[in-house]
Amino acid sequence: RISISCLLPASWHFSISPVGCPRILNTTLRQIVVIGILAAAVSLLYYSLVVIRNKYGRAYRDKRFHRYLARVTDTEATDTNNPNLNYGIVVDCGSSGSRIFVYCWPRHNGNPHDLLDIKQMRDKNRKPVVMKIKPGISEFASSPEKVSDYISPLLSFAAEHVPRAKHKETPLYILCTAGMRILPESQQKAILEDLLTDIPVHFDFLFSDSHAEVISGKQEGVYAWIGINFVLGRFEHTDDEDEAIVEVHVPGSENKEAIFRKRTVGILDMGGVSTQIAYEVPKTVSFASSQQEEVAKNLLAEFNLGCDAHQTEHVYRVYVATFLGFGGNAARQRYEDSLFTSTVLKNRLLGKQTGMTSDSPYLDPCLPLDAQDEIQQNGQTMYLRGTGDFNLCREIIQPFMNKTNETQTSLNGVYQPAVHFQNSEFYGFSEFYYCTEDVLRMGGDYNAAKFTKAAKDYCATKWSVLRERFDHGLYASHADLHRLKYQCFKSAWMYEVFHSGFSFPVSYSNLKTALQVYDKEVQWTLGAILYRTRFLPLRDIQQENFRGSHSHWRSFSFVYNHYLFFVCFLVVLLSILLYLLRLRRIHRRMLRNSSSTSLWIEEGLPPQKIAGPL
Repeated sequence: RISISCLLPASWHFSISPVGCPRILNTTLRQIVVIGILAAAVSLLYYSLVVIRNKYGRAYRDKRFHRYLARVTDTEATDTNNPNLNYGIVVDCGSSGSRIFVYCWPRHNGNPHDLLDIKQMRDKNRKPVVMKIKPGISEFASSPEKVSDYISPLLSFAAEHVPRAKHKETPLYILCTAGMRILPESQQKAILEDLLTDIPVHFDFLFSDSHAEVISGKQEGVYAWIGINFVLGRFEHTDDEDEAIVEVHVPGSENKEAIFRKRTVGILDMGGVSTQIAYEVPKTVSFASSQQEEVAKNLLAEFNLGCDAHQTEHVYRVYVATFLGFGGNAARQRYEDSLFTSTVLKNRLLGKQTGMTSDSPYLDPCLPLDAQDEIQQNGQTMYLRGTGDFNLCREIIQPFMNKTNETQTSLNGVYQPAVHFQNSEFYGFSEFYYCTEDVLRMGGDYNAAKFTKAAKDYCATKWSVLRERFDHGLYASHADLHRLKYQCFKSAWMYEVFHSGFSFPVSYSNLKTALQVYDKEVQWTLGAILYRTRFLPLRDIQQENFRGSHSHWRSFSFVYNHYLFFVCFLVVLLSILLYLLRLRRIHRRMLRNSSSTSLWIEEGLPPQKIAGPL
């Protein structure tokens, strides 16, 4: 009989009689059973620590990914009856008009490492809560007392959608951009003062002095960068091996070790007037001169998106630069002005009339073959006819990049920190997308060789053929004749800005041209509300801590606490092995006793009794 007692972790005792052991099991079979038990135990351990963890870990990561996908694809109406929903309002006061955006987010999950899950509010008809009015707010520079009346319809629109009980805790931000920047500071101040004085009288939104301001182009670029990366889920610092990571030297912690986190994306945005670039600079930068260092201070933005200022995992260093005159339309205008001036000067020196009559037009390599155009300046008309030479067009417009020989510079000789081309990713918006998709039909993943070939073929195609294709609807639905005529020039301009201006190698393959992200246009206002509400999670975290200091056990997972599980499993496995060894020793003793008894019987002698204890 086997007796086993243990005092830890609790007092317990049991005994097993060897009579219960099946005698039909011989030694070989017992060994097979023991090996089978051990194999089953090892398999169970592997399954528990690897298979289950991978399964739930993958499901968890997929859940997090689809959460970001749903951020812009979810078309369900916002549940305004949900008391746990919070709201925020941003008014974008642009040059041509003002737009109001209403955002919402659930209560913070209590993890200080996570950001708020902000998304755009949708009305009962599942449409985004957005409203636009004209003209731009800068039109009231001479009558600032009318500004509050001008913006009142936007705020009334938002007040109708945000639950009344939430008004006092809903932050309102009025952020003015390009139109207001060009006004004198006195006029800017007068407009903002009228807003700060009148709005609190008529609306109960959370609106303080810092909530109305004129933001710089740098701030606007940072907000756009934040919005894109937030939607793409690049601020979630998970341990997914499939995600691209980057080594980051956190600003202000030069003596600490570098951290590794998800790689963020850079953005390239070419509009009609200007071009903008913004991307993270993960490592400490160096400067060629003190003058360059001074310039860089105005181009580099360092900020913390986390709610805890002492945590550095959400600290980012972003380079933002805006180049006026480098947009597609502005570049064409600069090109035509230069063309007109140089041609008139040559005609005077050589006594010719090139381009001055339709019979002797100027041969423009940046227009499609045989396409005709005119330049009007100072009451004179200059006639152009396209030759469709893409390579020559590139050569002609290269001087317009205004590049310098100084290191680490881009357009106009502006400082640009080095880009790690082997470990980076960029998204190209507006003209980057229109140039690749509207006519060439190759938007998405950018390939320089394929793009160059397609652009060459387009430029060399006769204008009559292009018009015929246009009439048959072979191009994008929103492509018009203006796009067809200047596609050749804009393709060359985009190519030169990207490869010559910003110095991206021709072999670079991580540029995606896009109009939208996840089928929705991402506004810079999303980045603005995310940045300006970054400390709000502290309020939710403090409330959760007040409710109970042990609430974190609710989300405790035994599977992920694998160290405790592993120790417990080893204890159980060791107990089983000790039991089997003890059982095997007793069984062998029984076999020896039975064999001696058989020997006595064969010799005709009665088996001797073994004296028991007194």
